[in-house]
Amino acid sequence: MLQHFDPNKDYGTPARLSENLITLQIDGVAVTVPEGTSVLRAAAEADINIPKLCASDNLEAFGSCRICAVEIEGRRGTPASCTTPVEAGMQVNTQTDKLARLRRNIMELYISDHPLDCLTCPSNGDCELQDMAGAVGLREVRYGFKGDNHLDAQKDESNPYFTFDPSKCIVCSRCVRACEEVQGTFALTISGRGFDSTVSPGQDQPFLDSECVSCGACVQSCPTSTLMEKSVIDAGQPEHSVVTTCAYCGVGCSFKADMKGSEVIRMVPYKDGQANHGHSCVKGRFAFGYATHEDRITQPMIRDSIDQPWQEVSWDEAISFAAERMRAIQAEHGRESIGGITSSRCTNEETYLVQKLIRAAFGNNNTDTCARVCHSPTGYGLKTTLGESAGTQTFDSVMHADLVMVIGANPTDAHPVFGSLLKRRLREGAKLIVVDPRRIDLVKSPHVETQHHLKLRPGSNVAFVNAMAHVIVTEGLEDSAFIAERCEEQAYQAWRTFISEPQHAPEQTEAITGIPADELRSAARLYAQAGNAAIYYGLGVTEHSQGSSMVMGIANLALATGNIGREGVGVNPLRGQNNVQGSCDMGSFPHELPGYQHVADDAVRSRFEARWNVELDNEPGLRIPNMFDAALDGTFRGLYCQGEDIAQSDPNTSHVEAALKALDCLIVQDIFLNETAKFAHVFLPGSSFLEKDGTFTNAERRINRVRKVMPPLAGKADWEVTMLLSNALGYPMDYQDPSEIMDEIAALTPTFTGVSYDRLEELGSIQWPCNESAPDGTPTMHLESFPIGKAHFAITEYVATEERSSRRFPLLLTTGRILSQYNVGAQTRRTDNQVWHDEDVLELHPHDAEERGVNEGDWLGVASRAGETVMRARISDRMQPGVVYTTFHHPGSGANVVTTDNSDWATNCPEYKVTAVQVVKVNQPSEWQERYRNFDEQQQALLAKARAEGRGRKSRSRV
Repeated sequence: MLQHFDPNKDYGTPARLSENLITLQIDGVAVTVPEGTSVLRAAAEADINIPKLCASDNLEAFGSCRICAVEIEGRRGTPASCTTPVEAGMQVNTQTDKLARLRRNIMELYISDHPLDCLTCPSNGDCELQDMAGAVGLREVRYGFKGDNHLDAQKDESNPYFTFDPSKCIVCSRCVRACEEVQGTFALTISGRGFDSTVSPGQDQPFLDSECVSCGACVQSCPTSTLMEKSVIDAGQPEHSVVTTCAYCGVGCSFKADMKGSEVIRMVPYKDGQANHGHSCVKGRFAFGYATHEDRITQPMIRDSIDQPWQEVSWDEAISFAAERMRAIQAEHGRESIGGITSSRCTNEETYLVQKLIRAAFGNNNTDTCARVCHSPTGYGLKTTLGESAGTQTFDSVMHADLVMVIGANPTDAHPVFGSLLKRRLREGAKLIVVDPRRIDLVKSPHVETQHHLKLRPGSNVAFVNAMAHVIVTEGLEDSAFIAERCEEQAYQAWRTFISEPQHAPEQTEAITGIPADELRSAARLYAQAGNAAIYYGLGVTEHSQGSSMVMGIANLALATGNIGREGVGVNPLRGQNNVQGSCDMGSFPHELPGYQHVADDAVRSRFEARWNVELDNEPGLRIPNMFDAALDGTFRGLYCQGEDIAQSDPNTSHVEAALKALDCLIVQDIFLNETAKFAHVFLPGSSFLEKDGTFTNAERRINRVRKVMPPLAGKADWEVTMLLSNALGYPMDYQDPSEIMDEIAALTPTFTGVSYDRLEELGSIQWPCNESAPDGTPTMHLESFPIGKAHFAITEYVATEERSSRRFPLLLTTGRILSQYNVGAQTRRTDNQVWHDEDVLELHPHDAEERGVNEGDWLGVASRAGETVMRARISDRMQPGVVYTTFHHPGSGANVVTTDNSDWATNCPEYKVTAVQVVKVNQPSEWQERYRNFDEQQQALLAKARAEGRGRKSRSRV
């Protein structure tokens, strides 16, 4: 009988999946395991512990340390149990006098070249070498330290998060193998031979200057203190752990927060995390210090107008001030004059409460979310074609793909844990097509190279996807059986006639997309004939004026080739923030209640009205762009904005700022004073993910628990603040725990009826839909049918964007993210991730640089019809001529000053990815750059002044 899987135990080698079961005897105990399992793992599963050093269950067996040697009846010698697969009837002995002597001798050799400073070593108490020395009974070392050794090897402390101490290294190669097998970066190697063998991050270079991406896999795999977190060196070993979920990207990695009291010592990726399987990236692993950064605002603040200093007040006073202002606005300007924006960084429960507050307490549907400006076309496009507003697969599904097409996404930077999984599958032989104007790392990296990099021009996505479909249809590469069984016949025939028209041929679209016709035809054939073909896409698909059309075009491709409804295929949006999917699920859009249920549906609305005890509006409310326009018109006067920095993240910054200035009351709830807070009248301190209980839903629809590891620094979690505001507005909310909010969500949302905290504890995580028909969740969508019955092919006419290059603005600007920073940078800029990316730069092709006399590092003026800013130049052949690129992580760059207010025809998702600009060399930063260069420091100075001036004041007059 096998033991229950223990996520805190290392089983030595990876688990094997096989229908064939093998039974053997280990120390007289009968053990049954899948064929292909190692003897070491079989023993561990039977709770028989064999000593080991070079083995770990996230790495393939290596067999170098020999500590795990065993005796097998009928075989000569003492084979390594990690590299020996089980056989039926095998008789294994793990504890004999011969093995004990062998293991002690091996350990003695290791210790002879290892510092004996265990009492002062930072890994004391958490060191596998120390544990194994005790396990094998080593009591003395006969060899001493005379002769050559490595005890004086110099530490490498260049990385801001961990040290490398080669004097402690036993050259087990676990770090090298983790970098190769788990992360896929191949940054580490073993240099030298024999006694001179050392772990090296490159030729005579420190870790910081190497190809290392600081994912932490090497640190986690190290059995000694050779690779050690600086936080542990400084604070000592943690004493307890809490499992929670990362609050960065949409992968939704599970972590153990290792704690000392209420202090986080380190974040360790949780091996039982079903989205990340014990892997992580630099952000989730190390960049958690922002949660306790000195810039955190922990006291509510109010002011009558935005030209006055902030005044710190009590929670009661801030909530009363906010409620009275909002009620006064409605009394004067009507029920529709206020609204709110939910956050994709907050939990499902908190987001649900905000939209409920708006609908029940404000009395309107003026609710929207930052998903509006990133993935709203995903919801529209997939709902139209497949009947559900979400991706179709698990991340693990990619391991069954024969071909992967990545469109408008950069997984290794924006979703790095999934990027590592993808690279593993590519190293195993899966083919790759990259569709991107820029050469991303996946195009060519160690042991990974794309079959096609289709360098389309920004704005030509729909022309591209139509050309792909045209090749598939006209060359007879469709899956006719799937289409006949699973798709609407009439819609398919209309689409087939449309897509077969000559203007969609690659030869005709080449002038639009810039993709050579022969290469596009080859890529289309490769996708259609691959077997299992999966599409993964990102903001390079959705943030266009035709974002919704492109999402539908992608779904058309998958349907036409039958790549829906099984593992290894599907349509997979890579969500940007940790809870973008959840914020959409929870009813943040103005036309939909939780679960994508339309507000105009009387039956749906009546269920919510009965539960909420309030009459709901049946008309959709304002979207974010409509709120801005209405603010400038004077009809929209109050806004509650939770956890979203719209003044930095939304396009056409000047327009956004003008709208915010026009408001009579802006309530900002966040953990830092951000760009939006400059225009706020009320600031309500938020709580970080470490300070709250709840759930996040990641890009694969996986609902993960978020668990509080320390008390909220401001005294209240975000859901409690929203509840206080609702009560002050006269609509009662009385939840005692976030689990009660989830129970209400489950009662009102058909896809969540089976979700509860108890079920999440039992299963670890759940992928919705989870209901009577799928009590354990739904890893793969649309197995046998679609929510709309049969899938719908959509007509995707290519309409050129209004934003085109011209003589005045001859270049096209597109934007994206970088590995070390996250979104608007409010979190990562307050960590040591600044070491890698302390400013946004403008990448341009050498041809465009030469034409303008630009050198690396020059200041460049970047102007569009919306505005202008200044950035430093980075000359890069990643770009194609005529296209420039920047990130948007720093307020000083003002990237969204130049982006326009063009948006998707169906959802108003901004067209961030296509902005016509002119770039010229300038001598100094712009006024904008100077204005925001030291924004964080300026805000803190103003706050300190306000605190000093307002010290001792306990109350203030009411509005």
